[in-house]
Amino acid sequence: MKIIDKIALVLVIIGAINWGLIGIFNFNLVDTIFGEMSIISRIVYSLVGISGLWCIRLLFTDND
Repeated sequence: MKIIDKIALVLVIIGAINWGLIGIFNFNLVDTIFGEMSIISRIVYSLVGISGLWCIRLLFTDND
């Protein structure tokens, strides 16, 4: 697994954990840490979204 794949996977996991916290506890960890829709939180959300798109590629690659 390439380093970019690992970084993307970590960001997707962070996004999944954040969505889990929002769904279960109505608690947004990213907004709590960086401020509600601050430029940094928007960057984090954008990176998580791009990482999600990148990880779609991992579904179709053959890692023999």
